[in-house]
Amino acid sequence: MDVKDFSYDLPEELIAQDPLEKRSNSRLMVLDKENGGVTHRHFYDIGEYLLPGDCLVINNTRVIPARLFGVREKTGGQVELLLLKRREGDVWETLARPGKKARVGEKLSFGDGMLRAEVIGIADEGNRLVRFFYQGIFEEILDQLGQMPLPPYITHELKDRERYQTVYAKYDGSAAAPTAGLHFTEELLERLRDAGVVIAQITLHVGLGTFRPVKAKKVQDHHMHAEYFEITGEAAAAVNRAKAEGHRVICVGTTSTRTLESAAAQDGTLSAASGWTDIFIYPGYEFKVVDGLITNFHLPESTLIMLVSALAGRENVMAAYREAVKERYRFFSFGDAMLILDTSKKNCDPKE
Repeated sequence: MDVKDFSYDLPEELIAQDPLEKRSNSRLMVLDKENGGVTHRHFYDIGEYLLPGDCLVINNTRVIPARLFGVREKTGGQVELLLLKRREGDVWETLARPGKKARVGEKLSFGDGMLRAEVIGIADEGNRLVRFFYQGIFEEILDQLGQMPLPPYITHELKDRERYQTVYAKYDGSAAAPTAGLHFTEELLERLRDAGVVIAQITLHVGLGTFRPVKAKKVQDHHMHAEYFEITGEAAAAVNRAKAEGHRVICVGTTSTRTLESAAAQDGTLSAASGWTDIFIYPGYEFKVVDGLITNFHLPESTLIMLVSALAGRENVMAAYREAVKERYRFFSFGDAMLILDTSKKNCDPKE
């Protein structure tokens, strides 16, 4: 399968630069995964497509202000670190710019010495292993000095950090937001619960590997970076109960999807679990757990659009993306949403 099969033309002006004033006012494209049919709605309408007993799985990871700007102590030269994942204690795997200057042994300073660091090794793809030195609590210092790690295609300044967090973000650890969840408000989630939708929370700390371009020509030659996940016994039980009772499991985001599919037994059942996953889902994959997906519109030739295509069919997805461009949907992290599921079953009463 050729990576180019997942390409599409996107006018630059359709890349959303800012979040909407109200999260749930984003547009919603509903894609029937069985026949490719498309319906245009708004995100606040999503309850019309979810049934009592359906299990909605959300990722409660929280983005850390992982971008640090500082200097090299020896020369005063500028340096930028992006924290990717904590290896152990105060050692982090980071993306350093300029990478050639961040040699092993190089000492760095941030916030006039409030936070100091030393490059102690080189990991995969040139990422730097860095040990931090500080007085106090690392998370508090990071909150003071760090900036939110917005994707490079967002050039506008983010005025409110919380707009790059879901309203249910709980556990620090991500280098990027699980953006499908940005559309939910507390009120919308409460309305879904009142309508009988079960909401299960899992955790996957999003790394930048998910968003890196696929450099291989053939899809199957690409290798995913590992990301840490946790599934509680409560979440596993909620998913298992929904499946056993004939209800649907609908994931909010590709991160939730990858977590469930990584941890599921061959028969689709889940148990409490934690660990690292590098699962790569692309067309031909047979889903064990997930019936539906809420997601954003993704970059061309990305692993994310490949996962979506595995669920709904490549031709259906690429046709839907062409329709989204034609209808001027907003794309990527702060953009509009897509709901993928079998739409033959849905609530008829819009108030539900």
